[in-house]
Amino acid sequence: MVTLSDAAEIASRDKFLAVVSTARADGTIQASVVNAGVLADPDSGRDVVAFVTYGRAKLANLRARPQVTVTFRAGWQWAAVEGTARVIGPDDPAPGVDAERLRLLRREVFTAAGGTHENWAEYDAVMARERRAVVLVTPTRVYSNASAVSART
Repeated sequence: MVTLSDAAEIASRDKFLAVVSTARADGTIQASVVNAGVLADPDSGRDVVAFVTYGRAKLANLRARPQVTVTFRAGWQWAAVEGTARVIGPDDPAPGVDAERLRLLRREVFTAAGGTHENWAEYDAVMARERRAVVLVTPTRVYSNASAVSART
């Protein structure tokens, strides 16, 4: 069985880059590349896939249709996480997440996705100015190609 830990391990091999696939209103797929990582959901404590975004199309799709697939790859090895997205941001308030908690949550997601920063105040300012949101994906299915799992053993 493939786990979120397996997906995170594959992600770590290629800068935590992931393809995020969302559904448009017409049923076609919108895809984009983000940095994503695995961390504990601030509410449930369960592991989720998380990324920070300001993509208008991606956010509009997730708000209307929260089903999403996040695919990590390194070479020919890949792991996909299907799940339900929860958007938390300045335009998507969440209970218990004020501006300070959102600021810290963006940092947590950024570091879970392999990010480091020399000037956190600058990072925070850019995130706020661009009204970036955190997307937390609660997994419903995690799967991979066979070589991704065998590469770890």
